[in-house]
Amino acid sequence: MDFVSIRIITGDVARLVEFYERATGLRAAWSTEDFAELRTPSATLAIAGTRTVPLFAPGSARPADNHTVIIEFRVDDVDHVHRNLAGFVTDFVNEPTTMPWGNRSLLFRDPDGNLVNFFTPVTT
Repeated sequence: MDFVSIRIITGDVARLVEFYERATGLRAAWSTEDFAELRTPSATLAIAGTRTVPLFAPGSARPADNHTVIIEFRVDDVDHVHRNLAGFVTDFVNEPTTMPWGNRSLLFRDPDGNLVNFFTPVTT
């Protein structure tokens, strides 16, 4: 088994893809107007529109309704990233903070309210 991606269902694919492209510096690969992926060497963030949900099971996913998952990206310098996101990200949940387990972490919400954690390991 190989864990490969997280998929966000959204009511506005273009808006969410644009947000993640700007926040991560990655370019999305678009398959259709309802589906795009931001790929990293270790995993993929897939973003899909609500019209894709019935292909799996009608009503099985709802946009902007995540209250349990945190989408995480390791970055080289979380404080630098925080400075770059200031003025762009409108909902910072936590400023860069060194966590008890050794990561310096920045927590914010994307336009659909999903929690995003950019972190830098500061201890090994």
